[in-house]
Amino acid sequence: MSNIDVTQYLIEHHMEIHKSKEGFESFIKGASRKYRSYEIPKRTSGTRKIAQPMRQLKDYQRTIVTIFETTFLIHDCCMAYMKGRDIKTNALIHSGNSFFLKMDFTDFFNSITPKLFFEGCERQKIDLNWADKETLEKILFWCENKYSKELVLSIGAPSSPFISNFVMYSFDEVLNEYCKKNGITYTRYADDLTFSTSTSGILFSVPDIVRGTLLQFYGTKIQINQFKTAFSSKKHNRHVTGLTITNDNNISIGREKKRYIKHLVHNFIEEKITLEDLNYLRGYLGFIKYVEPSFLISLEQKYTQSVIQKIRLGN
Repeated sequence: MSNIDVTQYLIEHHMEIHKSKEGFESFIKGASRKYRSYEIPKRTSGTRKIAQPMRQLKDYQRTIVTIFETTFLIHDCCMAYMKGRDIKTNALIHSGNSFFLKMDFTDFFNSITPKLFFEGCERQKIDLNWADKETLEKILFWCENKYSKELVLSIGAPSSPFISNFVMYSFDEVLNEYCKKNGITYTRYADDLTFSTSTSGILFSVPDIVRGTLLQFYGTKIQINQFKTAFSSKKHNRHVTGLTITNDNNISIGREKKRYIKHLVHNFIEEKITLEDLNYLRGYLGFIKYVEPSFLISLEQKYTQSVIQKIRLGN
């Protein structure tokens, strides 16, 4: 790592926010509480807490990502928040395999603490002085509870995805090496872990390897959601990060989602669609064009190109 003074760099590149070092220090003193939090429903059940930092804090967080994006190691098996990689890329990597194991973490971002972050820095031999450690801790981490001093990554900070991928590097490296030696394909999309292979029975040992590796690097902080660990095979539905791998190894949005999209298109034609559903449908048609363009063509054939174009324009 270059001998950059992180604190001084932030001060010099954000003089328009805080005119002096004293102003900067005053701002970051309470930065971990400068968030607006709210909850959104999860895809299945329950809610997820989003904590968005105030605009000035976001600017500092983005600058930190810029400082370290060429220094921090992020593993090639990481598919989320990386340029040129997405959920389709993730699914395609596994599309030729027959046997699948899906696992995910519990409260992933909120499990990552400054301690785990700085331990990751030590493993990658990134030398930070005490002042920079204090600055990074205050800017990157959120204090959820006003009665507690515990700091964690927040869902909503622009720096959290990058920092989480960095912290998980050692875990990804060990899992990837194990999988390569055993003929298993491994990818991680944020908190979703996918393992696939063409060899029957070999995946049953993986959950213990995952738990052991987590314990090795993160103690009990990052844990597996036991209720979402699932094995599957080509005889059943193969799903990867919300997409379906068909029996001919193509990527699809899945039958249930197709039925729902057709239902929304029908509501649009009948002028019964809500504005919220119309906005969702508009966005999802663009997603379909990327993931499964043949389905978009079938929609145009069934409902006419004119109707689909009107939806995409929001008319």
